[in-house]
Amino acid sequence: MLRPKVPPMPAPTGQVTPPAVIEPTTITPSAPAPMPIAAPASNRPTNQLTSGGLITLVVGGTTVVLVLGAVLVSLLLAVAITAGSTAITALVIRSLMNSDTKRR
Repeated sequence: MLRPKVPPMPAPTGQVTPPAVIEPTTITPSAPAPMPIAAPASNRPTNQLTSGGLITLVVGGTTVVLVLGAVLVSLLLAVAITAGSTAITALVIRSLMNSDTKRR
């Protein structure tokens, strides 16, 4: 009921001949392509860094790197402290449970 009906492949009729050989044609170069027109110069002034601007940029970049480093180190330290306290808590609970079963 839900099977697709594939039509049968038609049988070839007549004699099949191979395609004729086509010889390539020679390519003759035409006139060279015109050069693209250069865009007009912009009237906007270019931004150049002065020594004060460069120092500000370096100090700002250094500050960003140091702040991000401090944040990442503090997060790593928080994870390490949490893992350590969890391990100590697990040892204490296991010790309490073992001592409770020895008394009985």
